[in-house]
Amino acid sequence: MAVERRTLLLGGALVAALVALLVVRSTGDATSAAANRPAQPPRTAPGGAGQAITLDATKVNLDQLQRTRLGPADTGRNPFRFEPKLTYAPPPSPSDANKLTPDLPPPQTGPPPPPPIPLKFIGLVEKIDGTKIAVLSDGRRPHSGVEGQEIDGRYRILKIGAESIELVYLDGRGRQTIRLTGQ
Repeated sequence: MAVERRTLLLGGALVAALVALLVVRSTGDATSAAANRPAQPPRTAPGGAGQAITLDATKVNLDQLQRTRLGPADTGRNPFRFEPKLTYAPPPSPSDANKLTPDLPPPQTGPPPPPPIPLKFIGLVEKIDGTKIAVLSDGRRPHSGVEGQEIDGRYRILKIGAESIELVYLDGRGRQTIRLTGQ
């Protein structure tokens, strides 16, 4: 057991010596290679600034780190959108806010228009003699009539077509065309 221990210690010492030798040789080669390298001509800075910057490992230009660099410009453009850039009008000044706008048309006076007719044109019956009878519904019950007839005591049928019907209120207001599929 003592022989195995001695062999392990001797092997470990040998490995440590080899590692130390490799470290010393690699650092010695780097310094000798840097000393034997020919000097390079100065290069200009990227971006066409025209300043000569020498690339030397022993000199650090800290003032070059502090200079302002140009970054990407913020144009507000979205490359994923296919529309022109929106321009906004400047906000109104306080003096403009106090002015009244005379450009607006005057409000309409008079009675409001009548509400839309709530009937649906659900069918058409044509007799042998060519008379057309329209079938209408208000959602509760069906109504039927010919041209000129009153419907539900509020509406009059003006014209019955193949796919539509024209209705009007009894007083003549609110003329409306209703298609066969409904409103």
